[in-house]
Amino acid sequence: MIITVASFKGGVGKTTSAVHLAAFLQGQAKTLLIDADPNQSALGWASRGELPFPVLSSAEAAQQTEPYDHVVIDTQARPNAEELKTLADTCDLLVLPTLTDVMSLDALVLTIEYLKAVQAERYGILITAIPPKPSKVVTEVKTMLIEADLPVFNHSIRRYSAFQKAAMAGLPVYAVKDPKAEAAWEDYETVGEEILALMAGMA
Repeated sequence: MIITVASFKGGVGKTTSAVHLAAFLQGQAKTLLIDADPNQSALGWASRGELPFPVLSSAEAAQQTEPYDHVVIDTQARPNAEELKTLADTCDLLVLPTLTDVMSLDALVLTIEYLKAVQAERYGILITAIPPKPSKVVTEVKTMLIEADLPVFNHSIRRYSAFQKAAMAGLPVYAVKDPKAEAAWEDYETVGEEILALMAGMA
């Protein structure tokens, strides 16, 4: 299974999502994370510590002969229409992280327009860094996306400082010492399970 994480906007949790979806899938079967972003954020993450799966650049991955059951690809921000079509055509599921602010949602709308133009169907919107309760913004945004008949994941990723600690330490969030680390990891576990169920339904 190939999962590609893409966004028209930076800072929406793209690399964090790629790393943690790869960590979840590694728990199911042998997984590789490919860092196709020129910023090499995933490679930087891996270099600062230890991740439970290999992280390779696109060039390194092209020369890779070892088989993997799952591949997660972290892409560069703002792909053009042709690049987005290629991403959609070469993966089993395109994951589109987004924040709930207006600029992020505007970028998401543009991404969706491109995907519809190339008739891509296998994608899901992942709302990330949602503010703590009693904020109702995530419910409002999710309702808006569902009413627009857009595929949005049932579960969202809450905003925790544990993710920043994980990036700094070069570890998955479950491996850092933080009171919210377990809850942060559970968010991605739940989304990972949702992806597996979705892929099983598409098979």
